[in-house]
Amino acid sequence: MSNQIQWINALSKNASLEKAIDEVVTKIQAKLTTTPHLGIIFISSVFASDYPRLMPILLDKLSLPCVIGCGGGAIVGMKNDNQPQEIEGSPALSLTVATLPDVQITPFYVTAQDLPDLDSSPTQWCKMIGVATEKQPHFILLSDAFSAKINELLEGLDFAYPGATKVGGLASASTMGVGSGLFYFNGDHEQKSFFTQGTVGVALSGNIKIQSIVAQGCRPIGNIYQVTKAEKNIILEMTDNVGKTDNPLTLLRQLIANLSKEDQDLAQYSLFMGIARDEFKLQLKAGDFLIRNLVGVDPKYGAIAVGDKIRAGQRIRFHLRDAKASADDLETLLTNYHNENSDNVSSIGALIFSCLGRGEGLYGKPNFDSELFSDYVRDIPLSGFFCNGEIGPVAGNTFLHGYTSVFGIFSQLHQ
Repeated sequence: MSNQIQWINALSKNASLEKAIDEVVTKIQAKLTTTPHLGIIFISSVFASDYPRLMPILLDKLSLPCVIGCGGGAIVGMKNDNQPQEIEGSPALSLTVATLPDVQITPFYVTAQDLPDLDSSPTQWCKMIGVATEKQPHFILLSDAFSAKINELLEGLDFAYPGATKVGGLASASTMGVGSGLFYFNGDHEQKSFFTQGTVGVALSGNIKIQSIVAQGCRPIGNIYQVTKAEKNIILEMTDNVGKTDNPLTLLRQLIANLSKEDQDLAQYSLFMGIARDEFKLQLKAGDFLIRNLVGVDPKYGAIAVGDKIRAGQRIRFHLRDAKASADDLETLLTNYHNENSDNVSSIGALIFSCLGRGEGLYGKPNFDSELFSDYVRDIPLSGFFCNGEIGPVAGNTFLHGYTSVFGIFSQLHQ
């Protein structure tokens, strides 16, 4: 069918850049039946010294009108048609190409200096991206971890495109001291294709949608509290579920005292706070809380500092994170996705943006997140990388996460 999206991934573990590119191109050309419109490339930071050579070699071997990509500390791609593989600390190149009929593809490269002021109108943000709000685009975003002002970018994109799904991650490396790499091609061979700062991305509008799964890897403990006094990122007072008001440190100590010995031990080093994003939702469940770090306590006043802005009236719940919590959280979200989309067979491909803190180091075995995903969302290519921060929505707003796996699942609106 001429209007059918085609989404193909190829993975190489060859330690030679030229041979790795040859391998993925050969695999893709063997399956490609139409002219591709988009390429998405992820390359191991083992190849960091070769980053500037990647795009010229690739584009010489495979004609692609648009490419985005980045380097990563670990790379995800398809070992075969049905089996994804997470390659950590070894050479890897993962290339996805997509034929996207009836889809408008708008690539962009922006730096922190290009961002409008946060009090600018949506028009300024749309002008920067090159897509009008009414086009209702979805976004893939790949950013440098240090220079992109990613939180301001996400806030601006949410403002200009409030209904858009935005997924992605911050470029990473497997070892300290290795610079990040961003790759970009918009059809202009005269333009630079390798960057070490800013954000590369693509806006997709038309006959395509992106559904997201954001697995923050935590499980809740205790009851839900309501913040009654707060200043900036500091909680000064909150109320428990039976109406008792006290300083947060006192209420937290009471909560921990009632935990199991195992959870008490875990709370010493793996305690987080979930902030409910929907003020009006009565029954909160997994995925309704934005997980943030606890950054400090003040024993004198019983205050707790959180790694985000907080205000009176918000509901919070403490969370713990470990391998089992991460596994259970992801399985719950995948089960919900599967049940809600059991009649939908139009998914054609997916991307994964997973934290460097997950993977084999967390689970004790390889390929955990990607294989669990493929158990529930079957027969589509999965590719991606391990990030310095993951981009994905929670309750309608887009955030930069940590210790998270974000999945973007692509499908056609109309067959």
